[in-house]
Amino acid sequence: MNKAIIVCGIPGAGKSTYGKRLAKELKAVFLDIDSATERLVRLSLLLSDHNPDDRDGAFFKNNYRQAIYDQLFDIACENISQIDVVIVGPFTKEIRDIEWPKTLESIFGGPVEIHYVYCKPEIRKKRMLTRANPRDSVKFKNWNKFNTYYGNEEPPVFEHILVDNSEDLEIF
Repeated sequence: MNKAIIVCGIPGAGKSTYGKRLAKELKAVFLDIDSATERLVRLSLLLSDHNPDDRDGAFFKNNYRQAIYDQLFDIACENISQIDVVIVGPFTKEIRDIEWPKTLESIFGGPVEIHYVYCKPEIRKKRMLTRANPRDSVKFKNWNKFNTYYGNEEPPVFEHILVDNSEDLEIF
C-alpha cells in the first residue's frame, strides 16, 4: 500500500528542498503547496483587490488556506493509488491537533508519515532573503508579528519525524 508523507514546518525552514530530496529518494510524487496553487491564488487575490503576496493576513487565511490544503489533498488522492506521495506545506495549525494523523489516514485511505522540518530563526530569515520570493516581503515588513504567529516552532503534538535543517540545506 502506498503512503502519504507530509512535510511541514515554518516558512523558510527548507520544507520544499527537503521534500524534493525525499520524493526523489522514494521515487514518489512531489506536491508542494506553492507550485500546486500559486498561480490561481495570485490571480484570485489580485482580482479581489488584495495583495497577491500576502499569505499571512486574515483575508488569505479565512478565504484560501483550507481550500488550498483541500486542493493539495485532492491531487494527492488522485496519485496515491499508484505511487507514494510527498506533500509539502506549512500545516502549522494542523500540527497542534492530536487527531490530525487519523484524519489524514482517513483522507488517504492508508498510512501517513509526518516529517517536521525546522531550523534556527536566523537561518530561516537568511534563506528567505536569499530566495527573494515576493511572498516573503510581507513577512519582512512584519517580522516580529510573523515570528510571534509561529511561536517557538514547537514540533507536532503527535508522532512524527523531526528534521533539523539548520545546516544541511542552505541553497534553494
